Amino acid sequence: MQNIHQIKQDICDIGRRIYSRQFAAANDGNITVKISENEFLCTPTLHCKGFLKPDDIATIDGTGKQISGRKKRSSEALLHLEIYKQREDVKSVVHCHPPHATAFAIAREPIPQCVLPEVEVFLGDVPITKYETPGGQAFADTIIPFVEKTNVMILANHGTVSYGESVEQAYWWTEILDSYCRMLMLARQLGNVAYLNEEKSRELLDLKDQWGYKDPRNTKEFENCDICANDIFRDSWEGAGVQRRAFDAPPPLKAAAAKAAGANGMDEEQLVKLITAEVMRQMKS
Repeated sequence: MQNIHQIKQDICDIGRRIYSRQFAAANDGNITVKISENEFLCTPTLHCKGFLKPDDIATIDGTGKQISGRKKRSSEALLHLEIYKQREDVKSVVHCHPPHATAFAIAREPIPQCVLPEVEVFLGDVPITKYETPGGQAFADTIIPFVEKTNVMILANHGTVSYGESVEQAYWWTEILDSYCRMLMLARQLGNVAYLNEEKSRELLDLKDQWGYKDPRNTKEFENCDICANDIFRDSWEGAGVQRRAFDAPPPLKAAAAKAAGANGMDEEQLVKLITAEVMRQMKS
């Protein structure tokens, strides 16, 4: 039997961590936990996440209707409920506005891959959703194209949402993502982001598979993709206004083309044509 009071205490603890990390200013952010097939604990609207108490937490049903609690539930509960609907394994959802990750949301800049081992193992490719006004079902629906392939995503011009088997785990993904985004910005200021090569990146994907973490790049659908080039969600970029502006694409393109050319006995002119064709293909996609 679940200890509902303890779960509410856990929500309050994560709320304090979110607030102390400056992931949620003033009354920003919201947290939910699934406690039955049609019942969810939900943080209240217009309440600072750093000062939550267990009796502040509301209970809602699968439609968003509040069924108990002295304070009104979060106005963005439908986003959480859509994630639970799409992912039966998810038990908690955390939404907040971590500043470094949210900077990528505002810039609509894709998160570079194949840079940091921990990020490759725990996060992988992180999508950016289309923008919709927060609160309604249209806003909730923006996560549907991505929710099965990731545990964290960036909400365009808004913030992040992450989810997992517990409220602690749901929060972890956001903390890892924001820390990574900060490191990227600092490295960019130094003038260079060095990417891992494909061999070392695939070693990390193998570890990820061994440890039971799913990654679309390990499936047949994407077995031939450029694992460092944000291939998983690139088809969504145009509709969401996502484009590389601050961070260049990873460099294996030329090396891969050269390797293929050598295997096929191509001369220098043929190699240039091959590279140009591949560049054009990626630009179109």
